Amino acid sequence: MALGGALMPGATHWATKVELTISCDNLLDMDVFSKSDPLCALYINTTGSHWYEFGRTEMILNCLNPKFTKRFVIDYYFEMVQRLKFCVYDIDNNTYDLSDDDFLGELECTLGQIVSNRHMTRSLLLKNGRPAGRGTITICAEEITDTRVANLEVSGRRLDKKFLWWSDPFLEFFSQTEAGWQLAHRTEVINNNLNPTWRPFRISMRSLCGGDVEKPIRVDCYDHHVSGSHDLIGSFKTTLAELQTGTYLTPAEFECINPKKLKKKGYQNSGVICIKRCQVEKEFTFLDYIMGGCQINFTIAIDFTGSNGDPTNPQSLHYINPEGYNEYLTAIWAVGNVIQDYDSNKKFPVFGFGAQIPPSWHVSHEFPVNFNPENPFCEGKLMLITILCY
Repeated sequence: MALGGALMPGATHWATKVELTISCDNLLDMDVFSKSDPLCALYINTTGSHWYEFGRTEMILNCLNPKFTKRFVIDYYFEMVQRLKFCVYDIDNNTYDLSDDDFLGELECTLGQIVSNRHMTRSLLLKNGRPAGRGTITICAEEITDTRVANLEVSGRRLDKKFLWWSDPFLEFFSQTEAGWQLAHRTEVINNNLNPTWRPFRISMRSLCGGDVEKPIRVDCYDHHVSGSHDLIGSFKTTLAELQTGTYLTPAEFECINPKKLKKKGYQNSGVICIKRCQVEKEFTFLDYIMGGCQINFTIAIDFTGSNGDPTNPQSLHYINPEGYNEYLTAIWAVGNVIQDYDSNKKFPVFGFGAQIPPSWHVSHEFPVNFNPENPFCEGKLMLITILCY
């Protein structure tokens, strides 16, 4: 996002994509009978005091020290001041609006501060500027240069029972970084199953191993508890190179080891994790498709029904404005002026519906605006086309 600063006329601005990873510690506990259910929302400053929501992490149940797996990818401009605000909430309902959820604290900073620190921890503040208890937020920044992803299919076998005769297992994959082990991915929970098969998932190479197939990876298997106090079933360390050896016929198998059980006589493992597929592929960007020759076609459809009002009335979407534009033309230009650069022949089909058309003057619900069914295309500059066809 190229926001938060003025652009110099004629200057060329090159953006670097940066991925932000969020975690928090010692959050305020706002729930009476359980722990807070935190979520982090990222806001970007556009102008003055105006902020808009860029995105949100997932919500984590009953956790005061969340490590969010949802990451934010943002454009970084060295020559611009990009103001960001991270707001943490305790989610208490199913509504999308955050104003009715408990506020746990916020951090306002610039993207430049995050990038220069790479691993930045700051105290969370309340709306009045006071500390939000002992709550802190940690933001890790990583430049995106590797667009490869690892596609995995994973299952478990003979996992330990953690409650009577079952467990509710899920996996967490960690990457080794300079700051320690960093969460890269968390699978879904599979209830009441000691031989689970998780849904296929993908992890970016930069998140999983920094692009190095020999870099250590840690995998933890937990039994899920609604309280947030998950029980460790077992864990193991591996590398992406080892994970890639797994196939459907001969999965790569890793023993889950629980350190607390190592001294028990006869202990072998707490189950086996099977990697049935780990395939690395390049994740193509929109620009890759465009530079590879992808064309985007643009079709215009105009609503001529009477519900839009009298075209002589300024309140009508079809108002014949002496200045030469109305709501429909504004919408067409806003979209079309972007799309037309990716259409090589610059031919735009323009259709209408809900109008009485000659020669019968019967209402038609689909007709070419130029009244040529064989060639409904208009050629030339989009603004001229829409004025003429309208």
